Amino acid sequence: MSEQRWVRLSTEEPTRTVYVLGTEISLDVCGAAPSGATAFDVWGTSGVNLYIIHNGEVLKIPSCVPKWPLDCKVEVVVTMDQPSSEVNEDKVRISYYKDNGKTPMAKALLHLTCVEISLDADTSRSGTVQRRAKNKKNWTWGPEGKGAILLVNCDRDDPEEKMDNNDQKLQPFVDRRDMSLMILTTRGPGDIFEDHQLVLHVSASDADKVGVFHAQGKRKKLSEHKYVLGHGKSSYVVEPSCDEEEHHFYVEGLAFPNIGFSGLVTFHATLLEPTAKELPEAPIFNDTLVFRVAPWIMTPNTLQPITVYVCSLDDNADFVVEISKLSKKAGCRLIICPEAENRGDLWIQDEMEIGYTQAPHKSFPVVFDSPRNGLMKDFPFKAVLGPDFGYVTQNVEGKGKGNSVSGLDSFGNLEVTPPVTVRGKEYPLGRVIIGSALPMPHGDKMVKVVRDFLYAQEVQSPIELYSAWLLVGHVDEFMCFIPASDRKGFRLLLASPSRCYKLLKEKEQEGYGDAMMFDGLGEGKEISITTILADKSLRSINEYCQKCIDWNRDLLKEELELEEEDIIDIPQLFTCLPRSPSKAVAYFPDIVNMLVLGKYLGIPKPFGPILHEQCCLEEEVRRLLEPLGLSCTFIDDYKTYHVRLGEVHCGTNVRRKAFSFKWWNMTP
Repeated sequence: MSEQRWVRLSTEEPTRTVYVLGTEISLDVCGAAPSGATAFDVWGTSGVNLYIIHNGEVLKIPSCVPKWPLDCKVEVVVTMDQPSSEVNEDKVRISYYKDNGKTPMAKALLHLTCVEISLDADTSRSGTVQRRAKNKKNWTWGPEGKGAILLVNCDRDDPEEKMDNNDQKLQPFVDRRDMSLMILTTRGPGDIFEDHQLVLHVSASDADKVGVFHAQGKRKKLSEHKYVLGHGKSSYVVEPSCDEEEHHFYVEGLAFPNIGFSGLVTFHATLLEPTAKELPEAPIFNDTLVFRVAPWIMTPNTLQPITVYVCSLDDNADFVVEISKLSKKAGCRLIICPEAENRGDLWIQDEMEIGYTQAPHKSFPVVFDSPRNGLMKDFPFKAVLGPDFGYVTQNVEGKGKGNSVSGLDSFGNLEVTPPVTVRGKEYPLGRVIIGSALPMPHGDKMVKVVRDFLYAQEVQSPIELYSAWLLVGHVDEFMCFIPASDRKGFRLLLASPSRCYKLLKEKEQEGYGDAMMFDGLGEGKEISITTILADKSLRSINEYCQKCIDWNRDLLKEELELEEEDIIDIPQLFTCLPRSPSKAVAYFPDIVNMLVLGKYLGIPKPFGPILHEQCCLEEEVRRLLEPLGLSCTFIDDYKTYHVRLGEVHCGTNVRRKAFSFKWWNMTP
């Protein structure tokens, strides 16, 4: 339905108004009728379309009915098809009659000037601006959905400048490619736009969510791009131009969706008509266009790896060499964070999570900087942020209750599943996984600002698992997803104390009870299979850990609609340290805390008992995983990572290829 405007008429002098293409004018016929009038007829010039709405029927004028009863239920509607070449070029006349009289008692004359005002963007999500599209006020999800999309311009195209959406200026032209084009078309007699005021505006609450540049001048030089909306500016008067019918605006997002911000931003182009000097202008037309800010999206282990990150210290050179070899096998670029930048902080997985953002015209990776703020806290901003590589963080300072940073806020505690379908509901981008305490009044959780941010992205509906039973408290200590060519396209790996005890018991029964765990470490840590099995305290700890893992197993089966065939139990034992007797840590290097690079797996070397010159734990893992077409490489991280309560996954990070599925085609 077209936007309709009510216009009052007068029999004393002509009424002059502006008609905007695509709208309807409804005439107040009864309001202008002289006393005693009982009927009317209507006439218009050739540029005008006239319609009578009577008893639910729509009749185009001229019609076979010469006169119409003067009844408020009879409506006269005016439309036009093209802009006028002159002011007051077209006219509509209403003639009033008494009873069956042939001579009009009075006449009301309407002078019309038709203009085109249209605020347009890529509402079809094809990469091209659609002109005069319908339903621009609405933004809809799905493959048949409509609505424009906006990127948060959170990269830094000029290394000498701030983040692009903080500088209120355009530097290189590549910065403009991160923005969405919005075109304001104005066609019609120039005098109308000289006499009226055209205002582009957003709500005050949206003024800190978007930034807008107006490309001015014939050559549209960067120096002629004026910053007109955003950072507190909510309205802009568009000055008329005698030689241009189109105003080009470049729109950038300033903030991702978050608590209190759905991601929807509404732009208005409003035409204001002058009134008496002491009164403000009156609005006579408004065109509305809605954008949605693109979300931040995580990438699961099943997507193709592109770049691997690792920290370099004096004592982990061998580890870095192994990661380099594995990266080369997988065809990945390796980026080493030197000690000058990591300042002795190994845990690059905990410091950041690399996802991406996407619009129809462009996509780029975005690093999410965790609130842990360890010794390498500056690395994501100083070394990862750059041209076509964005940055986002959530500031916890001064945020109050629920925002005290703990180990749960490191991003080893942030994962994402591969795509799943759960009871008919599709999650084509997977589901975010975060670790928390059990749902109790005083249970620990990831800080509220990060949780709010993750939920607000909408496209990867989060699942909260129970990870606070661990000393470090991260979900990557007991679970991992790996690619598979069958079933759902992946397997869920879960650490399993019961599977480990079963394996060790089998080896003891086969006569290998004296075989040593940790053989070869050379630190006097060796302990036999029989001694491990006889340790009641260790078994009690692992029975508790198994219950915690089983809780998460049931939750994941429910939330991801998994069957037992989709889960692989990986043998693993846990223990407790004297300083934290109620929290668990890995007893031997945590196998599921692995680096997944396509079919190549970088797995913590468990230092299990050696049987027939083969670690029985490694042999079991190969037996479980290699039939899926995966290649297992066991990496010694014991002295550099394990003793510091982390493993291979904790000490690495990966940028992966974006999903081929476009997020706007889903239904959250």
